[in-house]
This record gives sequence, C-alpha cells and structure tokens, in this order.
Amino acid sequence: LMKDIPMLDELLDRGVAAGIFGTKERSVIKSANEAGIKAVAKQQFEIGRRVIAKGLVPILEPEVDIKAADKDACEQLLLDALMEGLRELGPEEKVMFKLTLPTKPNLYLPLMGHPNTVRVVALSGGYGRDEACKILEQNTGMIASFSRAFTAGMHAQQSEEEFTKTLDESTEAIYQASRTPGQKQEQMAKALHQDGFLAALDQSGGSTGKALRLYGIAESEYTGETEMMDKMHEMRSRIIKNPKFNGARILGAILFEATMDREIGGMPSAKYLWEQKNVVPFLKIDKGLAEEKDGVQLMKDIPMLDELLDRGV
Repeated sequence: LMKDIPMLDELLDRGVAAGIFGTKERSVIKSANEAGIKAVAKQQFEIGRRVIAKGLVPILEPEVDIKAADKDACEQLLLDALMEGLRELGPEEKVMFKLTLPTKPNLYLPLMGHPNTVRVVALSGGYGRDEACKILEQNTGMIASFSRAFTAGMHAQQSEEEFTKTLDESTEAIYQASRTPGQKQEQMAKALHQDGFLAALDQSGGSTGKALRLYGIAESEYTGETEMMDKMHEMRSRIIKNPKFNGARILGAILFEATMDREIGGMPSAKYLWEQKNVVPFLKIDKGLAEEKDGVQLMKDIPMLDELLDRGV
C-alpha cells in the first residue's frame, strides 16, 4: 500500500494554486491475494476522492508487478475491485487509471466504458520500449504513460543533436503505439464507450412507403419499387451528408441492404459513414416476419446469408 501522505490537503491546495490538473498515486500488487488487492483499490479510491474534492483529477495507479507469477489473476482481481470502486463514485467524481499492460489484451475495456473514467493509461513497468509499444497496440483505447521506456537511450554525454534525435524517436514510437487501433478495434471501442445513439435508417418493405410519406414524398412521385428505393436513398443520403449528422453524437447507423449497395458522396455508403462521418455502419439482415404462430412472429428465412455478410465485411 501507499505510505501515509502527511499534509495531503495542503499539498493539493498548492497544486491547485500552481495550475496542476491532476495527481498520480502509486501502489504495487505482487500476487493474486484478493484481500490485498481489494485493500489497494480501497486506498486508491479513498485518496482519489480527497483529490477530487480539491477540484483535481486523480490518476489511480495500482501497478501489477510484471514479474508476478500469477499476473493474469492479479489483473482480473484488480479489474473487479476497480469496477466496484467506480460504482461507489458520484456522477461528477472523475478518475483516471494508470495500469500495467495487461496479460489479456483489452482486459480494461470495461473501465474505459464507465462514465466516471476519464482515461486509462499504461505504465511500461519494466518492459523495454519496443515490447511495451507492441503490447500497448493490442489494447484498444489505452494510451502510454511510460517512464523508463520513454527515457531509454537518453544520457548526459549525448550532443544536443543526438539527444534530440533520441527524444524524437522515443516520442514518435510511443505516440504511434497510443493511436494505432485497427478499424474494427476503433469501431468496437466507439460502440462500447462513447455516448450517443444508433440512427435506424433501415426502413424496408412496407415501411418504406410510409417513411417517404412522412418525409413528404407522395406515392404519385415514384413508380415501382426501384424508384421508391431511389427516393428513400435520396432521403438517407441527405440525412447522412448533412453536417449535423456526425460521430460526435451518433455512434452508428443501421443500413438497409440496398443502402449498403449504393454510394453516398461518391463512396460506398458504409465507407462514407466511417471515413467521412466517423459513424459505425450496421446492416439490417432480416427479410421480414413470418406469419404469427404461438403468439410470436419469427424471422423469415434469410437466403444467402453468408454471402450477404461477406459483402458487408
């Protein structure tokens, strides 16, 4: 555990006066002892709440020793204890976490999704820079807060040019590792963690004509299903291309198959949504409802489902 912190309130007041944004407090976990890990988490949150009361953001750092024989088990117990601590915070009590790079990739995603979590950052914990960056890249949403891995290679005898080169290379490597999730990982992280909603733009079949009527397009303005779907695509495109339709508030959009197969702004619809709007595309795959039986309506069969999913991918 952390030692007592004498005159903590006075220290925090000095920090506030000096323009400090947040604090960091470190404890260490050596083995998968549930009682011990709960005590670590309890102490971290107790100190953290005192920091929050001063208007600062605490970085809670319950480090798991990378040499622990049961490191994976330590981390799972720690996650459970931290989630329990988060549940006890008030809605305005915000914290950050500085955690050892986990054995299981993306273990700490639940922390990132909690509304009281500002950010989850990773400590290098004794890993070299290359290894730490490699592990970090497997953990979507985590960013680096490396110490030894950051300063490795810098020394007093370097010329200013050599020192600058080493600093630049370290900064670039760690920066890239902190920002390089794959597209699916980035979409998953957005769907998991960001506030917002899914825009349902998947009207099909009998609901299409009704949606168009509500939009102000009468049946007399189109002939047949093809023209009807053209009108519907125009409506959807107008919505999606509007500058107010963007990923800041809209997490994802559910598309009808015919929309997926068309273009918006000269790009495939799903590609446009993600690359231009930062909105995660979803696809409606059912083909409507079967007749009612036993008080329910099942989905109709979905012919060529695998082919449809492959096209979606």
